[in-house]
Amino acid sequence: MSLLIVGTMAFDALETPFGKVDRIIGGSATYAAWSASNFTKNIRQVSIVGGDFPQEEMDALSARGVNLDGVEVIKDGKSFFWSGRYHLDMNTRDSLITDLNVLAQFDPTLPESYRDSQFVMLGNLAPAVQIKVLNQMTHKPKFVVMDTMNFWMSVALDQLKEAIGMVDMLLVNDSEARELTGEYSLVKAAKKIQAMGPKYLIIKKGEHGALLFHGDKIFSAPALPLEDVFDPTGAGDTFAGGFIGYLAYTGDTCFDNMKAAVIVGSALASFCVEKFGPERMKEITVADIDKRIDQFVELINFDIKKQP
Repeated sequence: MSLLIVGTMAFDALETPFGKVDRIIGGSATYAAWSASNFTKNIRQVSIVGGDFPQEEMDALSARGVNLDGVEVIKDGKSFFWSGRYHLDMNTRDSLITDLNVLAQFDPTLPESYRDSQFVMLGNLAPAVQIKVLNQMTHKPKFVVMDTMNFWMSVALDQLKEAIGMVDMLLVNDSEARELTGEYSLVKAAKKIQAMGPKYLIIKKGEHGALLFHGDKIFSAPALPLEDVFDPTGAGDTFAGGFIGYLAYTGDTCFDNMKAAVIVGSALASFCVEKFGPERMKEITVADIDKRIDQFVELINFDIKKQP
């Protein structure tokens, strides 16, 4: 089934305790597309880049089945650039440079061929942009996932709540869920967020996995313990791409299939952190993914002998 991905395509400069890179490919839509393309080849990308964005990177995505008709290229402009430094725990980071560049003028108009997309992934963008994308759809998609961050809670809360009310699933981390709702308990926070409109919610907890909520149902997925974590940038977007890519592949949005999709997304994210940027995502095979998913299944699978 068709999958629409809206987000950034960018450059990053990163420093972690394990290395440093000055200028590599990044962006939420980039990571999500590489991840989702392991499961579906009908991906429609919406983003904006400058003339400095490498054509070979665009060609590599096209070869994976990603349609780039919705990517606007401003030939005399510069692509979005972000620089950050990670602390030793790899969960805390400092933003050093954020240059919006052409992203400051991002006002997407969907190609006609995109407007009937059945699955939609809205990356972390201004809520007004997310709303505009959804308003251009010719019919209600089968499933819409939306990512956001605490910045929009501070500067565009009313629009953010409007956008949240238009989607099927919200994707946030634990601190964002607490800030959005004012609740410390993630269970209480989940109920408040679902009352805003989304029937489903995923709360990411970094190295501690993710929680999936639907009504009173809760599924907890672990993160796979890894020996080497070089760069967590893009892990959340890779998770989201794997999650919705699997849903688009199966066409099934029942809660049990979403539990499987959470494991798939977690498996893809575990690859992403093993190298800087999306490089690891370009290397993995179907066999690699299947093996990694088996590791997750083994991690959470157990038998218990109940007392008589």
